[in-house]
Amino acid sequence: MDNINQYILRALEPDDLDLLYDIENDKSLWKYSNTSSPFSKHSLKKFIENSHLDIVEHGQLRLVLSNKDNLAFGFIDLFKYDMVNRRVGVGIIIFEKYRAKGLGSKSLNLIEDYVAKHIPIHQLYANISSENNESVKLFEKHGYMKVGNKKDWVFYNNRYFDELLYQKILGE
Repeated sequence: MDNINQYILRALEPDDLDLLYDIENDKSLWKYSNTSSPFSKHSLKKFIENSHLDIVEHGQLRLVLSNKDNLAFGFIDLFKYDMVNRRVGVGIIIFEKYRAKGLGSKSLNLIEDYVAKHIPIHQLYANISSENNESVKLFEKHGYMKVGNKKDWVFYNNRYFDELLYQKILGE
């Protein structure tokens, strides 16, 4: 899993429905995605069908991290695209069995290259739960700066969690 050239970001395909369903309905991840109820396969199928829409129209983009043999390792999201201010949020989920293998770093490298080539963008930002140490380390390693701490921002499982705001100005 060392060569970044063996990894690609690709569009969602109808065959990704079961993967998407499993990730979106994994309750252990809900505190990171501000999700509070399950998704139906029908609604996720519609999401996949509309995923061809341009980020300008849709405001978001979900891509699949895979190898050239189409084995999926995770998803990377661009969300809340702001065309006027040229910024977009970024989120990553690596499937559990592929974690701790450097795929988060490969994902960030690929998405930064993608936005530089295809989207008029000045900055990327990430909202990270304060106890998600792996994500904090990943984004800091890639030059994202902590610019804020939103106290008691997320209420999950009868508890409040802080959410950290990380930002990267591209081209610096």
